[in-house]
Amino acid sequence: MYAYFKGIVAEANADSCVLEVNNIGYNIQIPASTAEMLPPDGQEVKLFTYTSVRENAIELIGFISRDDLNMFSMLITVSGIGPKAALSLLSYINADAIRVAIVTGDVKTLSQAPGLGKKSAERIIVDLKNKFDANTVLAAASGVGTGMVTDMADASMNEDLAEAVEALCALGLARNDAKKAVLSLENTEEMSIDDIIGAALKII
Repeated sequence: MYAYFKGIVAEANADSCVLEVNNIGYNIQIPASTAEMLPPDGQEVKLFTYTSVRENAIELIGFISRDDLNMFSMLITVSGIGPKAALSLLSYINADAIRVAIVTGDVKTLSQAPGLGKKSAERIIVDLKNKFDANTVLAAASGVGTGMVTDMADASMNEDLAEAVEALCALGLARNDAKKAVLSLENTEEMSIDDIIGAALKII
């Protein structure tokens, strides 16, 4: 309904703000990351918005960046993930970190957000993993060229995936090739380490 609002911050809280636009105050729900980046009261800000329509309420949800809005919009397409859960996740970690967690199958990081359990985290990974290119996500998150998979993968990769990469390296594969192959696999959270290694070898 509304792409964005540009107005004066009339009031700001940890999870919402009032934005005055043409003498009308709009109450907008926001994640903690946006709350931290709002200017002081009385100053102008632009918030990219999503309109949440429920049976008994219409709410505006705002983000300081379009990237956060896009991630929010993707998260709520996942079965069982509503606006509240998506906001909780974006308050806990930023969009870049969410993408890294998704492509590396990092259930632990996602499930630590308030209101999100292991099953919800697994569902997010399964439903959204194919939406991203792992190599591009990791390169963007670490600020290097897209042709490299960097140490960001080592930091975010879950234990089974990391062990599979080490095993592939022991077989003589280049580390970047091993990481790229492992991260391209789907549903790795349901696979044993041996299965991950075998599947990775088939696509190298």
